[in-house]
Amino acid sequence: MRRFFGIGILLLALFSCVRNRGGVVAEESVLQKDTIYPLGFCTDSFAVVSGKISSGDSFISWITRLGVPSQEAHLLAQVCDSVFDVRKMRAGNSWRAYRDSLAVRYVVYDNSQIRQTVFCLGDSLAVWAYEKPVEYVQKAADVTITSSLWNDMTAAGASAELITVIADIYAWTVDFFGLQKGDCFRILYSEQMSEGESIGIERVDYAEFQRDSTCLPAVYYDQGDDGNTYWNEKGESLRKAFLKAPLKFTRISSGYSLHRKHPVYGTVRAHTGVDYAAPAGTPVMSIGDGTVLSAGWGSGGAGNMVKIRHNSVYTTAYLHLSKMAVKAGQRVSQGQVIGYVGMTGTATGPHLDFRVWMNGSPINPLRLESPPSEPILPEQLPVLDSIRLQRKAMLDSLVLKTFNPQ
Repeated sequence: MRRFFGIGILLLALFSCVRNRGGVVAEESVLQKDTIYPLGFCTDSFAVVSGKISSGDSFISWITRLGVPSQEAHLLAQVCDSVFDVRKMRAGNSWRAYRDSLAVRYVVYDNSQIRQTVFCLGDSLAVWAYEKPVEYVQKAADVTITSSLWNDMTAAGASAELITVIADIYAWTVDFFGLQKGDCFRILYSEQMSEGESIGIERVDYAEFQRDSTCLPAVYYDQGDDGNTYWNEKGESLRKAFLKAPLKFTRISSGYSLHRKHPVYGTVRAHTGVDYAAPAGTPVMSIGDGTVLSAGWGSGGAGNMVKIRHNSVYTTAYLHLSKMAVKAGQRVSQGQVIGYVGMTGTATGPHLDFRVWMNGSPINPLRLESPPSEPILPEQLPVLDSIRLQRKAMLDSLVLKTFNPQ
């Protein structure tokens, strides 16, 4: 199923400047649009050079470097006005300059993959914006885990953005560090395409996580209360009080154990946390809302440690951090970065030692049961069920056509 939104939009110049022998006089004018050419001029009529905005470039320094006289560059900056904010020009963004045998006549700056700004340097100075046509294409992904979510979805052609979106949707319900061979993700999503290139994922409309005979659906439905938007088949929110893990896409190097040989001291002692091996500097997130009890050097080889009280029952701690991003007494929200992976204290390499206490006693973080959020409104449940069935049928159909062509 395809939906098409709009065509290229050409916003005509609001102001232009007309030059005469006696000086420069500013006046209002309207640039006539040539509907044949999307950018408003025939690009094939000019020689073109391209490049990227350099770090430290101002609009004036950039445009004069292209060969535009300084006085004309300053006038062009004034013409931009509400069409283009010269202060928001970004280093790394692409540009193209179109010139004839005499001078540069047009410059095109890429604000984004879709939006461009055109600067006209003819007899009249003018600026207008152009937006490429965008097509929204319904797509499907069907990925079976053989090694890891990242490797297998990438091998199946999924974009990094789609992988991140799926990880965020199931962050409260699927343990991505405990994925097993044979687990399956099936995804129905809408992708933005422009001129044959992917612009990004608009939204995941429906997904399923399958393990053996268990299927966990995720249905997108906004009931208009600015709350949760992904639900299972029972109308329960996929968003929970606690994230499944405090960091993304890494591996468990040591689990919870009451009898573990310490890697440094060599003695057998309890390890009441889970070690996540990750590169130094990896962001560490609070698994839930709470208040920072302490943020500083911990005892017993903990190194830099942040400890958070979430409610009257649960407390968490994050050890061996390279640096901390919060202070004692600070309120934090679920998913907020509270520090970065390091190897401070007693550690053989960069990792996060993550610990959880329930009513003051340590528990295995991998077995933490997260309280659910509010369910969908009862009157919305029939609508959700209808949408779920429709999208499941659409997913099944697209998977059949995409992955099992006749």
